Amino acid sequence: MNKGQIKDGVNFLTKLTIRRTVNALRLLSSYYVSKSINSNFHSGNPISVSVEPTTSCNLQCPECPSGLRQFTRPTGMLKMDFFKETIDQLYKDLLSLTFYFQGEPYLNPKFLDMVKYASDKGIYTCTSTNAHYLTKEIAEKTIASGLDRLIISIDGTTQDVYQQYRVGGRLNKVLEGTKEIIKAKRKVNSNTPHVIFQFLVVRPNEHQVKEIKQLAQQIGVDVVKFKTAQIYDYENGNDLIPTIDEFSRYKLNGNGKYHLKNKLLNECWKMWHSCVITWDGKVVPCCFDKDAHHQLGDLRSESFSKLWKSDAYNQFRVSLLKSRKEIDICQNCTEGTKVWV
Repeated sequence: MNKGQIKDGVNFLTKLTIRRTVNALRLLSSYYVSKSINSNFHSGNPISVSVEPTTSCNLQCPECPSGLRQFTRPTGMLKMDFFKETIDQLYKDLLSLTFYFQGEPYLNPKFLDMVKYASDKGIYTCTSTNAHYLTKEIAEKTIASGLDRLIISIDGTTQDVYQQYRVGGRLNKVLEGTKEIIKAKRKVNSNTPHVIFQFLVVRPNEHQVKEIKQLAQQIGVDVVKFKTAQIYDYENGNDLIPTIDEFSRYKLNGNGKYHLKNKLLNECWKMWHSCVITWDGKVVPCCFDKDAHHQLGDLRSESFSKLWKSDAYNQFRVSLLKSRKEIDICQNCTEGTKVWV
């Protein structure tokens, strides 16, 4: 763990209040009780939520519904008034808020206003971006918003490799934007946001693993995170599956077929402590439900507290404990497959 990660961890802990701590303990204890009795017992409110600023994106990445324009759900922008109403219901217990699900957050013109609103409530804030919109002005506004963590997707150290996955992207824009963020932080002597280079390891870029670490160090990025790629059609192999086993979610069987390395245990902590809210107010279980097929409620017609404890939510939690392998969005789930350096 380097100095940047330590500072980020300390910053995260400053968001804890007595109420948030008690709520987290309630969630954790209810989760273990549920596992022990193999049935839903739930107490507490979410400590971590993801909101979707927009489904729009400027890139066309393979294996991404947003990039491939394959959503069946509508495209749109999260509205500021609705965002405020939602946060006002959650902030007393909420510890962290991720401004990302699908799409590019910086395309929403109110995105940084939303970050500022959440930051002023004492919530740890995070987002993930392809960094094509980080001009000097936007970088300075990002620092001023109080954003705590900024994940920058960079899947190559040369343009020819980068564009093989980030279709339509320009590596020089990513590097320029990152440098603007670093300069803006130093200008006001700010420890935030904690800047992460996220490198999605696929076969075309796996030879650049060492190079991305060197590049991050040269620019002043706090840490590099290597992420394994989710492949939708992996069973018969795919040109994106890395040859380096450490960075692959999948393993080749003796019969020539690929299978998911992680075992699908009948449990899921996420279903007790977090959720995802789409731009138009739908609540879904987690980030694997990209097209919002498992809608557990709609915040435009009901309160979060009612939705969070609804029969639909409770039944979904029970289904995870009974037979998680039967839930489609769980079948390609690989929690814990991220490598930090």
